[in-house]
Amino acid sequence: MADSGRARRLGERIHEIVARMLETRIKDPRLGFVTVTDVRVTGDLQHATVFYTVYGSDEDRASSAAALKSATGIIRSEVGKQTGVRLTPSLEFVLDALPTTAKDMADRLAEAKLRDERIAAQSAGATFAGEADPYKKPRELEDEGVEGDSEDLAAADDEAGADAEATSGDAATSDVVTND
Repeated sequence: MADSGRARRLGERIHEIVARMLETRIKDPRLGFVTVTDVRVTGDLQHATVFYTVYGSDEDRASSAAALKSATGIIRSEVGKQTGVRLTPSLEFVLDALPTTAKDMADRLAEAKLRDERIAAQSAGATFAGEADPYKKPRELEDEGVEGDSEDLAAADDEAGADAEATSGDAATSDVVTND
């Protein structure tokens, strides 16, 4: 099994050879404006997938695919001559979906931008349904009556503490009395 570096280099070389062949040697009238975008070679160097794009309509793509299929044998023999590998990889031509995907993505981004602009235009003159700051603030003690209540609470706490001390003292005394 070959290393991935060798497969990558062979893929680059096949890319160059196929592009040059399509430009200079293949004279099929069905072949449109074809661009080789990528070549992937398997790890065992037995199969190469050539990705291509065609500028034009769907009919141009279909006729270019037929032309590439008929020229596969000539291109493969030239790849074998120029690369010098023991076993020439089989070639498969696949229409690259990258341009179509990129166009769809660009259309979606343009639509999202248009929606954002509409929302920004609608919100320009809008006001809040309630207060500008919808979060509750902690209560602040402003009345003197409220402060008096807190003093009363502190006094009640002191009385409760005194009662607790007295109760615990009585319990200790009762223990001593029962032990006598």
